[in-house]
Amino acid sequence: MKTVCRFFSLLIAACILASCGYHNPNVYNGPHKVIYITEWKNRTSQLGLDSKIYRTLTRWFQNSRSISTVREKAGADLILAGEIISLELPSLAYGANNVTAEVKVRLRVRYVLKDIASNKILMEVPDELWIEDYLISTNSSTNIDNEKRALDTIIDDLSQRIYQRTVSRLPTL
Repeated sequence: MKTVCRFFSLLIAACILASCGYHNPNVYNGPHKVIYITEWKNRTSQLGLDSKIYRTLTRWFQNSRSISTVREKAGADLILAGEIISLELPSLAYGANNVTAEVKVRLRVRYVLKDIASNKILMEVPDELWIEDYLISTNSSTNIDNEKRALDTIIDDLSQRIYQRTVSRLPTL
């Protein structure tokens, strides 16, 4: 009798632990969805910024086996469209002799996720600002590298957030 009670106690504990409700926000395991990701409108003078965002978004959506991305609207379930509103590199801090020591990259975007069949907007972000700091050096090539790294960090963080928000809005049943 003790063995049976102990067995059922362990079974109940295992069931409780197994159903703790943990859900990885980076993985979508629901019905297969096809997302048409548009090339974002680029209102800045930074050439190729729209392509970088497209490539990074595509990489994030490849995290899920239940989501595929396409470059054409035909056959897609969802459409993800966006716009790069502005890119600024204003001075942030000054060192000796009033020389800039640190700069903030500021990227302002807007985007929308829409269900094509129902024409329903699943997510709309009309204005989002992303900021990343980088240090200024006396070496101009180092400054270009630092600026590129800061912008790449913003793009990856932005793409991750869009991916996670999208996954959280998709039905899993």
